[in-house]
Amino acid sequence: RNFCCDCGNSKFKNLQCKLLPEKSKVNSGNKYNDNFYGLYCTCKRPYPDPEDEIPDEMIQCIVCEDWFHGRHLGAVPPESGDFHEMVCQACMNHCQFLWAYASQLAVPPLTKANSLEDEGIVLKVDESEEQKKEIKKESEVEHPEKKEEKQMEQLNEPSTSSGAFILIQVVTKSEKPVCKLKELQSKQFLKKDTATFWPSNWRSKLCTCEDCLKMYSELEVQFLTDECDTVLAYENKGTSDQETERRDPLMDTLNSMNRVQQVELICEYNDLKTELTDYLRRFADEGTVVKREDIQHFFEEFQSRKRQRTNRMQYYCS
Repeated sequence: RNFCCDCGNSKFKNLQCKLLPEKSKVNSGNKYNDNFYGLYCTCKRPYPDPEDEIPDEMIQCIVCEDWFHGRHLGAVPPESGDFHEMVCQACMNHCQFLWAYASQLAVPPLTKANSLEDEGIVLKVDESEEQKKEIKKESEVEHPEKKEEKQMEQLNEPSTSSGAFILIQVVTKSEKPVCKLKELQSKQFLKKDTATFWPSNWRSKLCTCEDCLKMYSELEVQFLTDECDTVLAYENKGTSDQETERRDPLMDTLNSMNRVQQVELICEYNDLKTELTDYLRRFADEGTVVKREDIQHFFEEFQSRKRQRTNRMQYYCS
């Protein structure tokens, strides 16, 4: 992800990039982990490992992009069809906010543990006075219509002096969007020293408020909110590229034509193939090199013969 070519910079001695001479000496954005030395996982072993006799699946972390053995993730991976992405132990420690989401989104959900104290660390945020005010404020934002109804009821009560009903329109100010992360962090959730496994649509449920986007940027994980960055998106792109490479241009052209045009094209193709094969065979028999002028001469004669055949053709209507 975001890795740039090092060709022609300071990593290559006496070699300058001819395509971009102004290329910087160092790609500061590049991160060189153990993968660039052929080592993977926390065990820092090559893949395939000639000394490892245990069959094990390698799973890639979507944050650091390193590959890990399933048995070295600190947790037993679910069935391959049950999850779509994985975040390793080190990246979970780096992105602590993900534990709050894991309580509801992880596969399997962390809240299903029989004994939270035995399985890991139960985190319960002590609500300070400011947090209580913040939660109260957010609850009012979630149900502004209820608050508005109460105000309307009070204002619509009959006046004791005149007995008349007074209707006053209440205009509420636009409140700041509620932060999903703060809501989750205000509840009890489980934190474990393991990797976590996530379903296909979990990224769309991450908070994108201003504060959270700033946090993603500081942690250098802005890509987590990008649906085009998912493993599934990369797999679909790879499959599409392979299908494009396997596609036969001639068959695509034929499929776009009617029946008569298809027959004419196939006949022309066979004529070209036969004549070109016979023409090139003479050079092979004589052991001479085919030059550009020879190919041009062949196509000029081929077009000439084609025009002669076309001019002699007569069409009749029955």
